[in-house]
Amino acid sequence: MDLILDSLCKGMACSYAKLQCNHYAWSNLLRTSINPVKRLHIPAGYVASPYYPTPHGGWVAGWSESYRKAALLVSNMTLAEKTNITCGSGYFMGRCVGNSGSAPRLGFPQLCLQDSPLGIRNSDHSTAFPAGITVGATWDKSLIYARGVALGEEFRGKGINVHLGPTVGPLGRKPQGGRNWEGFGADPVLQAVGGALTIKGVQSQGVIATIKHYILNEQEMYRMYNVVQPGYSSNIDDRTLHELYLWPFAEGIRAGVGSVMTAYNAVNGSACSQNSYLLNGILKDELGFQGFVMSDWHAQISGVASALAGLDMSMPGDGLIPLVGDSYWMYELSRAVLNGSVPVDRLNDMATRIVATRYQLGQDKNYPDPNFSTHTQGPTGLLYPGALFSPSGVVNEFVDVQFGHAEIARNISRDAITMLKNVNNTLPLHTNSSFKIFGTDAQKNRHGINSCPDQGCDEGTLGMGWGSGTARYPYLDSPVDAITSRASNVKFYNSDTFPSGLTVAARDIALVFINADSGENYITVEGNPGDRTHAGLNAWHNGNELVKKAAAAYGTVIVIVHTVGPILLEEWIDLPSVQAVLFAHLPGQEAGASLTSILFGDVSPSGHLPYTIPNNESEYPTSVSLINVKIGQPQDTYTEGLYIDYRHFNAHGIKPRYAFGHGLSYTTFSFSNATITAVTPLTSMPLARPPKGATPTYRTTIPPPSEAYWPANFSRIWHYLYSWLKESDADAAVAAASTNTYPYPAGYSQTQKLGSPASGDQGGNPTLWDIAYNISVTVTNVGHYAGKAVAQLYVQFPPGVNYDTPVIQLRDFEKTKELAVEESQVLRLSVTRRDLSVWDTGMQNWIVPDIGGSYILWLGESSDGLNLGCATGWLVCKGGWKSPV
Repeated sequence: MDLILDSLCKGMACSYAKLQCNHYAWSNLLRTSINPVKRLHIPAGYVASPYYPTPHGGWVAGWSESYRKAALLVSNMTLAEKTNITCGSGYFMGRCVGNSGSAPRLGFPQLCLQDSPLGIRNSDHSTAFPAGITVGATWDKSLIYARGVALGEEFRGKGINVHLGPTVGPLGRKPQGGRNWEGFGADPVLQAVGGALTIKGVQSQGVIATIKHYILNEQEMYRMYNVVQPGYSSNIDDRTLHELYLWPFAEGIRAGVGSVMTAYNAVNGSACSQNSYLLNGILKDELGFQGFVMSDWHAQISGVASALAGLDMSMPGDGLIPLVGDSYWMYELSRAVLNGSVPVDRLNDMATRIVATRYQLGQDKNYPDPNFSTHTQGPTGLLYPGALFSPSGVVNEFVDVQFGHAEIARNISRDAITMLKNVNNTLPLHTNSSFKIFGTDAQKNRHGINSCPDQGCDEGTLGMGWGSGTARYPYLDSPVDAITSRASNVKFYNSDTFPSGLTVAARDIALVFINADSGENYITVEGNPGDRTHAGLNAWHNGNELVKKAAAAYGTVIVIVHTVGPILLEEWIDLPSVQAVLFAHLPGQEAGASLTSILFGDVSPSGHLPYTIPNNESEYPTSVSLINVKIGQPQDTYTEGLYIDYRHFNAHGIKPRYAFGHGLSYTTFSFSNATITAVTPLTSMPLARPPKGATPTYRTTIPPPSEAYWPANFSRIWHYLYSWLKESDADAAVAAASTNTYPYPAGYSQTQKLGSPASGDQGGNPTLWDIAYNISVTVTNVGHYAGKAVAQLYVQFPPGVNYDTPVIQLRDFEKTKELAVEESQVLRLSVTRRDLSVWDTGMQNWIVPDIGGSYILWLGESSDGLNLGCATGWLVCKGGWKSPV
C-alpha cells in the first residue's frame, strides 16, 4: 500500500497532499482499474467562480456575544482539539447518526447530530410527524411553527444537539424526484416560509437546526461521488439560482439557522462540499451565514480543498471508505495545518463557528446528554457499533418525548387534506352509509408498521416516503381502523386487485385508497432507486386500474390518495362514478382520525396543493426529466430557468388538471374590502449595506507539533477517528511547511474581503425585507359549513420591464381561523422589497426593475383562482379583474 501511495503521490509534495493523497490515490487507482472515468465538460456559460478566503464568522450583531465566548474557548484549544471538533468520529461511532469530536479538557462535549426533518429517526417514544409536503399543504403558518416547536422539544428531550432538518432542497423542480416530499412544496416562498418557521420553532427549544441540502440536489440517482463516477453536476445560471433555489436558504439564514448541510452533487462542475463560490461567496458572504457548514454523510470528497472552500464540519468523518479508520480530516487536518496547507486562520474560524453556534442556542446550560441509540432498539448494545472491537453498555433509556404532540400531528394531517373534486356535495359522508373499502393503502403494513428499515417499502398506509428523512412509528392510526370505529357497515378488501364476483348494492359507497411512494437513493423500492422511475407519475400497485374497476362497479366512488407528490389522474378523474377525490399527502402516524374528520364532516377540508398536477408528464419541460447517464459525470442543466411547476404552465398557457394552490371546501368564502397601503418607498437598489462588525482574532502561526502528538498510554478504539498524529508524522509535517508550497486553487487568497453589496446581515442586505406594501382583505364564510380559507398573494410585474419574469409568483399567504357561517376575518399580508425585485447578474444585486410602474398583487384561493387585484401604482384594490392565468 505504501509503495502504491508513494508512486501515486510522487511530484505532489506528499507531506502537503497526504490529506488528499491517501484517499485519492485509492480512488484514482480504482477508477483507472475498474472503470476509467472521463469527466464530461460543463456546458459553456456555467462557471463555479473561485471565492477565497472563507469570510470569518461573528460580524453580525446578534451573534457577537456567542462569538466572544467561543473565542475565549477556542483560543485555549490545542491543534488536535480544534481539528477534533470539526469532524465526526466515524460511521456508527456513537449513539447518534453523527457524532462530532469533543474537547473534554475544556468542557466542550461531543455533539449528537440526528435525522430527520419529520421526527427522530430510529428512536422510540417519539412522534412520527407528517412530512414536509403535508405541512406545506396546510398553508398554515401557525401549524408550521407549532410542528417546529414540537420537533425541538422531542430532539432536546433525547439529548440531540443538532436536528438535521428542515429540508428546503430539493425544491421540487423534478416531479419524479425522490425526496421532494421532505420539503414544503414546489415554490420558493412556500419552501421559505416552511423552512424559516420550522427553524424558529426548533431553535426556540435550544436545538441547532440544519437547513439542507445546499444546493440543487433535485434528483437521487447519480447524486453521489464514488470510486467509479462523479456525482452529477447541476448547471444553473446565477439569476435562477438566486430567485428560486437560494430563496428558501436565505430565509432560513435570516431566521438564524445554526447549521447548513451541503448536498452530494456538484454545481457548475464543482462539488457542493468544496464549491468556494457557494460556501464562501454566497453562503458566508452574501447571505451572512454565521453558523457552521457540515457535509452530508460521505459527501466530502477532499481534505484541503473542502477546508479552504468553507466546509466547517465533516460528517460522519470517514473518508472514501467508511469503517476502516480513514478520514479526510481529523489527523489529516492536523497534518495539513502543521504543514501549512490549511491556514491556522481557517481552522480557527471552523472551530469558532461550531463553538459559537452551541453558545448561540444556549446549549452550554443544562443541556441533556443523548439517551437513545439510533443503532438498536434494545436497552444495551455496542457503544461504537462501527468499531472492529467495541465495548458494550446501556445505550437506550427509553425516554418518552411525545408530550402530547399527537394532537399537533393530527391537526396538520387533517388540515393538509386537499379536496380536489366533490360532485354534487357527495362529501361529507354519513356514518350510517354502506362502505366498501379497497386498497392495501387503507390498512397498516401487515408485516409491522416499522418492519421495513427507514420505511424502505410501500406496504400498507403510506405515511411517509423512505430514507434518512423518516422516523419510526410509535403507532399508526390507519384509515380503515378509523373508519370502522365511526361507521357500522364497513367491508374492507385488503388487496390492490379488485375482487371478482362482488354483489353491489345501489347504496354502497366505494372508498378506494391508492398511493405513490419515493425516497432516498440508498434504498430501491419496487424498482425505484429513490426517484419515481418505474411508474413515473402514475399511482403504484396498479392504482389506476383499481379505481377504474371500482368506478365500473359502484355508482359512488371516493378516491383517497397518499402520495409524495403529483400523480396522473387522467385515466379515471372524469369517470361519472368518481364523485370525490382527496389528497391526504403523507400524514405520518395520524392517518386515520385526520381523514375521518374530513370524510364525515367534523371539519371542512382546508388543504391546498403545494404543487401542480398536470394532465400528462409531457406537459413538463424536458429539462426537468430525470437524467440517466451510465458513465462519466452526468450533466443536469437547468435550461428551463425560472420556469418550473406553475411558472412553466402559466408561461406556456397550459391548463393543468389542478393548479398549484388548488383546494376545495365544504363551504364557500368571499374576499372583500381589500386595501393596499404603501409602507417603505422603493428605490431601484437596496440601501448601502451596513459594514461588518468585528470578528475574533487569534495568533495565526503554525502551532508546535506537540499539540498533535498522541497522548501517552491512550486506549484507542479501532477504526474510531482521532485527531492526533504520531510524533514523527507531526514533526515531519512542520518540517515540510518551510520547504514546500501547497498548490492552492486558482483565485486563492488569504485577505478578507469587505463583503458583497447584497449582504449586510443574516439572509442578505437587511433592507431587502423592508415592507413595501401591506394588504388587508376581509374573508367571509358565505356557505353552509364552518371552515378555514387560505388567501394566496401573487405578484405580477409591470409590463415592459427589462427582465423576463414569470406571469405570477407567490409572495405571501395567510390562513383564517375556522370561520362559522357568515363569520368574517381580516387577513393581513405583505410584500417586501425583495418580493418586487429581480437578481441582476451584472450588478450582483437585487433590483426593483420599474420604480414608476404598477405591480399587480393578486389575491385568491389558488394560483388559477385570482379575481381580486391590488395595483401598487394607484394604491387601489378591485374585484372582478381578469386573472392573468
